[in-house]
Amino acid sequence: MPIPVKVNFTPMQNQVSPEEWEARVNLAACYRLVAHYGWDDLIANHISMRVPGPEDHFLLNPFGLMFHEITASSLVKVDLAGNLMSESEYKINKAGYIIHSAIHEHRPDATCVFHTHSTSGMAVSAHRDGLLPLAQSSMVALSSLTYHDYEGVALNPEEKARLVADLGNEWTMILRNHGLLTCGISAVDAFYRLYFLERACDVQVAALAGGAPLVFPSEEVQTRTKKQGAGAFGKGANLAWPALIRLMDAKDPSFRD
Repeated sequence: MPIPVKVNFTPMQNQVSPEEWEARVNLAACYRLVAHYGWDDLIANHISMRVPGPEDHFLLNPFGLMFHEITASSLVKVDLAGNLMSESEYKINKAGYIIHSAIHEHRPDATCVFHTHSTSGMAVSAHRDGLLPLAQSSMVALSSLTYHDYEGVALNPEEKARLVADLGNEWTMILRNHGLLTCGISAVDAFYRLYFLERACDVQVAALAGGAPLVFPSEEVQTRTKKQGAGAFGKGANLAWPALIRLMDAKDPSFRD
């Protein structure tokens, strides 16, 4: 059996501003959380974070690392044109650049953006009727949800305009026949939205697999729950985030490196 090789990166904490370092640590924690919950897909997928400051720079994962290997220092800083603003022996995923640069350019309020290929997420992305209001988690996720039709691997810059047009002012999106995308005003907000969307997809796959007739809440209850869900993200996310960080610290604090 080959000996595992640990990937080491030059420490960045003393080379960036305190604000950028905080963003790096939070983003690295997001990568580890996605790996922890099993939503990662080998070296594919990406989570990005806008770098605080006047420059339109954002952080993205080095292409070739799995999510459980990501650290604060390993993250690559790029501009909206895809130019690397920090030294790295790794390149970035072009599809990741296309998707995330489109959102960061046109949605300045979207500080953090997640994109996943989870099994349930991909399954629901192929459902004709999209996400169904089957459970409370589903209706919370439906409080801000839109769809984008599949155009192939996201390598065409012309898709960026259609992607942001379909996202509009919403915060979560199902990429048809592809996967899930969420964004938020912070890493906390974007992760919390992803958690609810992933859970809703898990519920839908399980409920449909059961084969029994499904019960749907009334339209009145659906509308009420969506409104309740829309107001729950900020407060709920901020309460949950310290516990999630403690979980990552207990599991492997190297994301802070």
